[in-house]
Amino acid sequence: MHDICSNVRFVNGVVQLNSVKLNIYCFETDGVLIDTGSQSLAEEFKEFFTQADVDKVVITHAHEDHTGGAQYLQTEYGLPIFMNEMAIEECAQKADYPLYRKFFWGNRQPFTAEPIGESFRSRNADWTVIPTPGHAKDHLAFLNKETGQLFSGDLYVHPKTKLILRDESIPTIISSLEKTLSYDFGELFCCHAGYVQDGRMALQKKLAYLQELRENTLALRKKGYGVREIHERLFPKKYPITYFSFGEWNSIHIIRSIVNEGIE
Repeated sequence: MHDICSNVRFVNGVVQLNSVKLNIYCFETDGVLIDTGSQSLAEEFKEFFTQADVDKVVITHAHEDHTGGAQYLQTEYGLPIFMNEMAIEECAQKADYPLYRKFFWGNRQPFTAEPIGESFRSRNADWTVIPTPGHAKDHLAFLNKETGQLFSGDLYVHPKTKLILRDESIPTIISSLEKTLSYDFGELFCCHAGYVQDGRMALQKKLAYLQELRENTLALRKKGYGVREIHERLFPKKYPITYFSFGEWNSIHIIRSIVNEGIE
């Protein structure tokens, strides 16, 4: 367990295969555990869970690197788990996602959860639940209204997105960033990047990058370039995880989601 600042503690774990390195954070603050890490990191995270002084668990989204420890926390400590209502049924079932993801993150065990609603209360603060779809349909961010701290799940991750999952949407992520920036917050806690002191500036930089990327993509499209041609121009670099994931992680999905905006 590590202290980030006076009121937030975290645990961080890393899964690596050759040049592909993936990491995850989960956070404890004011009696709340935010996300649970992956099943593949469960043993590594157990000491943190044992030391954590929490009353409940809140989940940013159902992806297995955020929900992998949920079943353990529920059975071992009897903690209630809260998440977006649209993902509750999925998480109560046996995990259904590609084998390579099970290799990295393990096999998420079923757990039961309750709808989190539009807000919740921790020991000393009221929180706003901000729907932030794009990376996942059920994605949420959590704003501590007392401290102005934003727990952003996978909304930030990196200021310059180079790869996304096949079902992600850049236009929807742009909308979620714009919505989140309408709130008053300072520090940001990202489940992959960790602690970001100036969270507002970080999200503004990401928003500006994605807006410019959308403009460049649509300008090339207007000139008659196809999706693959635009992809080769804007993202010439290839990433190992694209091959390892059989294309589920690919920069071409960025281009396709922008070109298809308003069509699907």
